[in-house]
Amino acid sequence: MSDTDSFIEEVSEEVRRERLYGYLKRYGWIGVVLVLGLVGGAAYNEWRKAQAQSAAQAAGDTLIAALELEDNAERLAALQAIDTSGSEAPIVALLTASEQERDGDFAGAVATLDALAADGSVQADYRDLAAVKSLMLSDGIADAQTRRAGFETLAAPGEAYRLIALEQLVFLDMSEGNSDAAMTGLVSIVEDAEVTAGLRERAIGLIVALGGDIDPAWSDQDQSQ
Repeated sequence: MSDTDSFIEEVSEEVRRERLYGYLKRYGWIGVVLVLGLVGGAAYNEWRKAQAQSAAQAAGDTLIAALELEDNAERLAALQAIDTSGSEAPIVALLTASEQERDGDFAGAVATLDALAADGSVQADYRDLAAVKSLMLSDGIADAQTRRAGFETLAAPGEAYRLIALEQLVFLDMSEGNSDAAMTGLVSIVEDAEVTAGLRERAIGLIVALGGDIDPAWSDQDQSQ
């Protein structure tokens, strides 16, 4: 490279450097703002996570303290006093209903469960559990037709508590003296691919109690489980 070319290269490099410095002086504040925004955003996210974790821990401590009370009335009062604005709300509601049931307040338990089942902001599994539990407790509170309609909805394919609802429909059939419908329901439970061992055993026991025949294939299913 000649001296002229070297000089031109040095001048060009100096011009580029001066231009870069100019850009930095003019627009460098944007980069600073972006960096501060990223750092501040990360710090805020960490603070929010810490706050949520602290709130969840405090709610858990309050819940445990309530459950450790020996007196039923005090335990129920403590549960009802818990702030349920967070994610612990469905757990508190289910425990509250359980305490109300234990205390003999079935109407109160049903009301608590129905409120949870109707809360669209709550996870579907919690709502379905509350619905099936409410229907199970509502014998004598709601009429048989209403309870049957509710269990039939929960017994639809794909529902989380489908087999429990089917079992409750069997109980309704038995209470109404409809042994044939009860037997049909029990057989469908036993032969369902998703049935648990406990529920299957209960269904087979009821089939025997109703005078039904045991399919030999069911024994093969027992051995395969």
